[in-house]
Amino acid sequence: MIVRIPAPALVVLCGPAGSGKSTFAHRLFSDTSIVSSDRCRAMIADDEANIRVSREAFELFHHIIELRLRHRCLAVADSTALRPEARKTLLHIGRECEVPTVAILFDVAEATCLRRDEGRSRRVGRAVIHRQWEAFQRALHRVPTEGFGQVLVLGEDDLRRVHVEIQGASGRRGAAATL
Repeated sequence: MIVRIPAPALVVLCGPAGSGKSTFAHRLFSDTSIVSSDRCRAMIADDEANIRVSREAFELFHHIIELRLRHRCLAVADSTALRPEARKTLLHIGRECEVPTVAILFDVAEATCLRRDEGRSRRVGRAVIHRQWEAFQRALHRVPTEGFGQVLVLGEDDLRRVHVEIQGASGRRGAAATL
């Protein structure tokens, strides 16, 4: 499967913890294009799990995304993006910066997310993943109507065979990658 992404663009990754968003992003996009909400928490408080700094972390997350887009660079928003308000904010940034918006939804079984979480050093936990997975089921139906220029739903099999081509990014590291 080939996924073509224009550059610049805003790519919004959407899925519960353990669905493979960060792994997907790091395998298929340049490190500089990925803006992670967890990383923003760590930049502020030296701890990706410190939810006390979430407000400031998301201010930073949105600010970095906006700056990248204003400078005509690809921005990959790596957060759960499960709440409609979170996606609306990202869509607003993309529209303000006049770039295409792409939503990639990670349609992975709850059991897979739980198994992956158990193998991590920083676990989210069964209850959180269950709530996120249920929110994702609602997102699956809502996202296609929210105004993204392109919506891709990737299942577990798709994640193993997807190939991303960044259009307009020739000469940049990560211009094409395969998972």
